[in-house]
Amino acid sequence: FCYPNAGLPNAMGGYDDTPAQMASDISPFAKDGLINAVGGCCGTGPEHIKAIGEMAAGYKPRKVPVVENIMRTSGLEPHLYKPDVNDHRKTFINIGERCNVAGSILYKKAIVDGDYDKALAIAKKQVEQGADWLDINMDDGLIDSVSAMTKFVNLLVSEPDVAKVPFMIDSSKFHVVEAGLKCAQGKCIVNSISLKEGEEEFIRRAKVVKMYGAAVVVMAFDERGQAATCEEKVRMCQRAYKILVEKVGFNPEDIVFDPNILTIGTGMEEHNNYAVDFINACREIKRVCPGSKISGGVSNIAFSFRGNEAVRRGFHSAFLHHACAAGMDMGIVNAQQVIADEYSKLDKELLEYIE
Repeated sequence: FCYPNAGLPNAMGGYDDTPAQMASDISPFAKDGLINAVGGCCGTGPEHIKAIGEMAAGYKPRKVPVVENIMRTSGLEPHLYKPDVNDHRKTFINIGERCNVAGSILYKKAIVDGDYDKALAIAKKQVEQGADWLDINMDDGLIDSVSAMTKFVNLLVSEPDVAKVPFMIDSSKFHVVEAGLKCAQGKCIVNSISLKEGEEEFIRRAKVVKMYGAAVVVMAFDERGQAATCEEKVRMCQRAYKILVEKVGFNPEDIVFDPNILTIGTGMEEHNNYAVDFINACREIKRVCPGSKISGGVSNIAFSFRGNEAVRRGFHSAFLHHACAAGMDMGIVNAQQVIADEYSKLDKELLEYIE
């Protein structure tokens, strides 16, 4: 649609372009097939519209293109996600984890101290090191989450080097999520909603997310608790998928499931199969929820090995290799590390123990 003024306003606030001038100025848009409708705004009258109409009559309207239905998010720049069906690891979306008060002591201290310039530097560094999206979380008892989220997202959108990537607005408190969405440009990702508080509240929150035009992460959690086994993960995600698609009208491409990456190596036998359960669930969720995506907090897998950095990083790389082969699309990660720790580069003896 094109409906310009009759030129720039003059010193008296009027507009000086004649009908012929306006028609001539607009004609390249019609000639190049860029517009479907054309008209006039400030300073135009019936004569301008008549001249524009006569000009436009000589050209065909723009053809509406067929747009491929893929996951589209954006900051200042678009991020189009088309998974490599033969190797999800190649197209894996690295979601920067360091702007999460639970994931970075330095970041948390900066927010608590009100040092937002330092927090901004942390965000910028993640993008420079390869983060495709940026996770932002302010959930901490020492922080006014709404105020901090509002202030930080407003700061981020003013920094083009950071604002170019999509933001993942992350909070367990939905009013904090909404505070972030109100400040961000582009198409964000909400992290997260779940069926924990029942279907009615799930639908209400999903409609709010859709109103803001955001994609959504759905945790594998329902009224009975968190999904741990493969069967539970698939059941909860399939239920949420049907509600979102059939009752809320969500595009499946905008639905991201987090089937819970849980910690292994804890010494408790019931935890031993958590990684395998997640990987198997990825395959089945992709089958029963077509178009949906799968994410997770990758660092969770090796919490038992905190302090042993080489082993933890090995776990992350090996887990991503197998999870991506099963259909995992993205994850909250240390972007620099997961890019550096490519599976084939891992020490073979360490890899054998990990796997």
